[in-house]
Amino acid sequence: MLKLIVFDCDGVMFDSRNANRMYYNFLLAHFGFGEMNENEVDFVHMHSVGDSIKYIFRNYQEIPPDKVHQLRRETGYTPFLKHMTIEPDLVDFLKVTVQKYSLAISTNRTNTMIPLLQSYGLENYFGKVMTASNAPRPKPAPDALLEILKYYVCDPEDAIFIGDSVIDEQHAASCNVDLIAFRNRALNSRFHVSSFKEILALPPLMKS
Repeated sequence: MLKLIVFDCDGVMFDSRNANRMYYNFLLAHFGFGEMNENEVDFVHMHSVGDSIKYIFRNYQEIPPDKVHQLRRETGYTPFLKHMTIEPDLVDFLKVTVQKYSLAISTNRTNTMIPLLQSYGLENYFGKVMTASNAPRPKPAPDALLEILKYYVCDPEDAIFIGDSVIDEQHAASCNVDLIAFRNRALNSRFHVSSFKEILALPPLMKS
């Protein structure tokens, strides 16, 4: 029986593609480089900030990574939070599900996740938030999701993960947790949805 719902952040709770695009293009522009192509935008949308910086600066070896990370720390992501768009039915979904299930987050965001939750008044819905900062390894490694399952003393078959990318698909599969594919029909999942409202009608939630 379903006991735990785990959320990805980017592409699920929030449409953050534009914010991520602006953030990483800002880092590139600071050093005089052009904007990301769409493949690079796809990459940074799914991966941790460390892996993303390594990837988008892969052709600019003249720039030491520590200089990019220094700029990242000095600037922060906060100025870009305003460019994120919350899913319109997320709050209603949280209000319903928090009464019956434990809720958690597994994301490849780092220190931006808690400020993001606070800025939208969402922090009290989630009992456990795992990020690329507090997990030994970022997604798709199983570390964050395993920690969440351990925290709630929850078996994999009693949990479900809501994600939108192949990274999320691999992350859920690594822990034998069912995936709800959010607006991505290409993912291998029993459940595909385009809104949180649709999730409420899925068999795992109807059974419980």
